[in-house]
Amino acid sequence: MTVALVIVLVAVVIAAVLVIASRYRQSRDGVDSFRRQIDALSPEARRPVVDQVQSAAGANDDDETDEEVDDDDA
Repeated sequence: MTVALVIVLVAVVIAAVLVIASRYRQSRDGVDSFRRQIDALSPEARRPVVDQVQSAAGANDDDETDEEVDDDDA
């Protein structure tokens, strides 16, 4: 009887550890999940997002160029 109880307890502990580990892993994979979802989109579906990122990067580059010019004028 005690042997069976020990086996059941060990199985419960192992199951609990596996459940906790899988939840922890899923929470860390949020960024990877997002990347997989974006990669799964067709190029046409991705185009507006890519254009927006490139536009923002271009605006950021323009701001940095303006700051460099302002520093040189001083």
